[in-house]
Amino acid sequence: MFEHDYLMRMIMQLIEAIQRSINMSKSGADDPAAQAQLLEDAIGSATDMDGGVLLSLSPDSIANILDLSGTDPRVVEYIGRSLYLESAYLAQAGATDLAMVRAEQALALAEHYGFPLDEELGPEAAMEAFLSDRSSERSEELDAASE
Repeated sequence: MFEHDYLMRMIMQLIEAIQRSINMSKSGADDPAAQAQLLEDAIGSATDMDGGVLLSLSPDSIANILDLSGTDPRVVEYIGRSLYLESAYLAQAGATDLAMVRAEQALALAEHYGFPLDEELGPEAAMEAFLSDRSSERSEELDAASE
């Protein structure tokens, strides 16, 4: 029970940061560098690791470290999708080299853990679709648990 609560808290923190970053775009307060930093900070919090150190790793190394650290695969999917979204914000901010690294890290996590990034939708639309799907799944789980 405690592990489940802890996992849900980490996921909710990531979701809050993701939603804030997307809302910044939609509200016209578009600051891609700040949006990227918001996601990067949330990723560090969700892993209980130094975010700067984690995100300085090569794409393959980041997948291996998250695997070895025992980070729950559900959290890793949120991290991978957040990195993909962050890469778009960094590209918009003109940090193209770092954007490429974040995209490669996201792809490495997706390949290692077997989840799609839904690249054809674009980063923001893919994230919104993912969050919508997950919200529906959580609602179904809660309904089943209450029966």
